Amino acid sequence: MDATAPILQALEKLIAVVAQLRSPKGGCPWDLAQTQQSLIPYVVEEAYEVVHALQSQDQTAIAEELGDLLLQVVLQAQVAQDLGHFNLQQVAEGITAKLIRRHPHVFAEVTVSDAEEVKANWQTIKAQEKGLNPDQTPLLSIKLERYNSTLPPLMAGSKISQKAAAVGFEWPDVDGVWAKFTEELTEFKQALTTEDKGHQQAELGDLLFTLINLARWYNLDASLALHGTNQRFIQRLQLMEKFADRPLDQYKLEELETLWQQAKKQLNQ
Repeated sequence: MDATAPILQALEKLIAVVAQLRSPKGGCPWDLAQTQQSLIPYVVEEAYEVVHALQSQDQTAIAEELGDLLLQVVLQAQVAQDLGHFNLQQVAEGITAKLIRRHPHVFAEVTVSDAEEVKANWQTIKAQEKGLNPDQTPLLSIKLERYNSTLPPLMAGSKISQKAAAVGFEWPDVDGVWAKFTEELTEFKQALTTEDKGHQQAELGDLLFTLINLARWYNLDASLALHGTNQRFIQRLQLMEKFADRPLDQYKLEELETLWQQAKKQLNQ
């Protein structure tokens, strides 16, 4: 029996299950309500959970989280198929063709000496696919767009800030950055007085980007800083739950503050 047969059967079953969930006849109301845009947070969340599982080296968790991420791929393809855009077959054929095209040392007559040459060939072929000259230095805006489309927002913001500063798009001193922070904070507060969510979102983004620039000036990593704060919050919450004699949602705000300070004190010790 072909070793791939059980794998293909499992994939076919997953595809059929997702199709049924999206079927107008007997499908799931939640799945039917989803769009390509509404599923974005789940794609990001599942990708991060795969990374966390890989870091833990828990093979059971890795298999489970890869399954959750695979679901997002199949579900996105099903949504696109329902809209008449593309289907999972086109997704699979597209990535297969790309892999063959970018590995001429495996699927053609090209020879390479090491992994670095493979990487260089990959970048050359990728540039040619996009109609770019691989020998030309890409425009700064192209580099920044790549960061914005491939990295988590905080990391992308840091990279964009660094690269822009490197070509001279920079404040003369850190006082200018602090002045910009004050300006953006004022504009964000003003935006919150309106009903325009798009404007509010834009001003919040400007404020966050200015904070990223401040972090750069002080040689701080914004992503690590936020990760540390998240972790400390979780640790304090865990201690609060340990100290509590009932669910936290049954406490008054003043009581929660007391538990919070108690947890903070213990962690500081």
